[in-house]
Amino acid sequence: MTSARVIGVSRDGRHNFSKAPEESIRLVAGLGVEGDAHFGATVQHLSRVRRDPTQPNLRQVHLIHRELFDEVTADVEPGQLGENITTEGLDLLGLPRGARLRIGEEAVVELTGLRNPCVQIDRFRPGLLKQVVATDEHGAVVRKAGVMAIVIAGGVVRAGDRIHVTLPHPPIEALAPV
Repeated sequence: MTSARVIGVSRDGRHNFSKAPEESIRLVAGLGVEGDAHFGATVQHLSRVRRDPTQPNLRQVHLIHRELFDEVTADVEPGQLGENITTEGLDLLGLPRGARLRIGEEAVVELTGLRNPCVQIDRFRPGLLKQVVATDEHGAVVRKAGVMAIVIAGGVVRAGDRIHVTLPHPPIEALAPV
């Protein structure tokens, strides 16, 4: 069994769709990825800021599993779908709300929900949105474009760092879009 690890880290200081690959990123407790446009205690996503700029930022860190890249027909590299951390060997979408991921030696993030992908994905690669949002056999929407998290403990994260999962105490709550 492959252990969970980071295969890429990315950030962007502006609100671009894709994020530039970095050698390392620094997570800051309660704020997110230092130097990233989504860094802050309150919402930073532009559409959410317009609605209510005082909402807590539940989307400080975006994580995507590399295995998604194998499922889509587009050629995609870490950071290109807007994620800060690209993982491998971890079923991110199967984890519950409140699961904590210790990444490397110090950083800890807590999952808050699923990324709700939008039309920007199709602007990046036409037709990709239909590949990362689907419906299951019961007609329920399945979002595959990663998960969102808040930073509980800060630290430096880089490719190769191991990821250790701690599940929350019951009752377990499935991830929902945030």
